[in-house]
Amino acid sequence: MNARPGQSPRPAPPPPVPLHVERRSGADPVHTRLLLLHGLASSAAVWDETWRRPPAGLEIWTAELPWRGDHVRPWSHDTQQPDWIEAALDLVPGGPDVVVAHSFSATLLLASLSARAAAGDDLVRRYGLRGAVFVAPFYRRSPDDFPWDAMAAMQDQFLHVMGEGIRTRSGKRIRPDLRRNMTERVCERVGAYGWLRFCDSYLRTPWLHTDLITLPSLVTCGSEDFAVRESELLAADLPGARLHLFEGCGHYPMAERAQQFADLVGTFLDDLPDGPVPPGPAADEQRSVPCPTTP
Repeated sequence: MNARPGQSPRPAPPPPVPLHVERRSGADPVHTRLLLLHGLASSAAVWDETWRRPPAGLEIWTAELPWRGDHVRPWSHDTQQPDWIEAALDLVPGGPDVVVAHSFSATLLLASLSARAAAGDDLVRRYGLRGAVFVAPFYRRSPDDFPWDAMAAMQDQFLHVMGEGIRTRSGKRIRPDLRRNMTERVCERVGAYGWLRFCDSYLRTPWLHTDLITLPSLVTCGSEDFAVRESELLAADLPGARLHLFEGCGHYPMAERAQQFADLVGTFLDDLPDGPVPPGPAADEQRSVPCPTTP
């Protein structure tokens, strides 16, 4: 906007921060650091209902990822894409012990673990990871599982998932017609580029080296999730995985079954092998990767 005569021009707004990690809870002594990763067009708020009173020794970090709702378009248009999963791990002081990833981020976490393991540079050793939780992941075993008409079905499923996210956050306070309009707006915000980035990651899952991802894992989703069969297959293909389905629940068990979800993950953490948490630098409350970022 041009300044009026005699006025100084307004400064340009700062560029958006593509990646932001924040400590949500925790106190000394720390036994386990947990990093929570949200899905496409979502935000860290998706975890708000869980761990309102985290148990002693649990330090919780949440990430606002580049594919969050208010940043998904610039992320999807950027041709210079680093491994954002590793970038988020780097921002947690001392590194996380366990990563909990939902939906699209669960698929990206699988891809990062697979690629590094296949290259002989295992993320588990690099960060000292003790476990991973994959919540409602997208995963198919074979390229033949993506027939020609799969794209149309996936688009309908994506619309349903976005609507489910709005429903779980708003409850019954929003009329169905208004919720449908809001869902369509979210999909418009994702746009063709964001949708194609999601599809590209999903279509590559048959080539994941799941046999090399050996860290203890929990795969979980709702029994009413359209991709429940994919969670079952992934749990079968990961050597160190267990499966849990939340009955009568959809794509967002952390919101629909918050206490049960927290208890389930707590049990998973209790069963992990003990390992010392290396002391990191003073745990800043917030850490970010500024824009622009190059790989």
